Order: sequence, then structure tokens, then C-alpha cells
Amino acid sequence: MSTASEQPAEPSAQVTVTLDSCAKEDAGTVLDALHTSFACDRDADDAPGEAPDGGPIVWTATFDVSRTLALPGGQAHLGEPVTLNAQGGYHAVDRLRGALAGSFAVTVVGTASGDQEEEVTFRLR
Repeated sequence: MSTASEQPAEPSAQVTVTLDSCAKEDAGTVLDALHTSFACDRDADDAPGEAPDGGPIVWTATFDVSRTLALPGGQAHLGEPVTLNAQGGYHAVDRLRGALAGSFAVTVVGTASGDQEEEVTFRLR
């Protein structure tokens, strides 16, 4: 018998996060901050790596924002500003932004709206 915590999130509560063009350490800092607040399709110890050939790499994860697991632990340090793309339902993306604001200075740098969901580009400092 499965419990509510084992059931997949409603699609409207899922946000897909994509990070690219940043250092793996900065990607790890951002993903760790989000893991603190929300369940994820990736294990918390699944740290960002590097491309074998040293080329560009993209890190992606899907977070279930229907329930907050814990509040962020304060401001996190990034080596450089990070661009994060978030795609999901309007309310879900807003919840993700709120969690990010607990650890980073967050600026919205772009949006694309659809009927049921949106894609937002955030700049984190």
C-alpha cells in the first residue's frame, strides 16, 4: 500500500528547473537550496558534475512544490550570478521563486506565458 508521500505530485505542483552556463559548484548550491524546501526527482546527493570533454553542461531537476519540507537556511553564496529557468504552473513557479528568495537575491529577467503554465528566467545572486 502506498502512502501520500510516495504518490507522484500533481502536474500543476511540479516545476522543472534548468541551470546552464554556470560553475558546477554554483549549480550545486542552487539545487541544494531547492532540495531543502521541496521534494525532487533527483537525490539530494546527486551533485552536479562536469562534461567529460569539458564542454557546456545543463543541470535539470523537477521539484514538487505542493509541500514545503523546510525553510531555507539563510543566504547562500554563489561564485557568479546564476541564470535559472523554471517551467510549471503559475502558482508552482511562484512558490519556487519564494523559496529561492530565502537563499538568493532573485530577479526575473524573462517570462513566457501559456494557458496553464509559464516559463520564467530568474537571475540569482
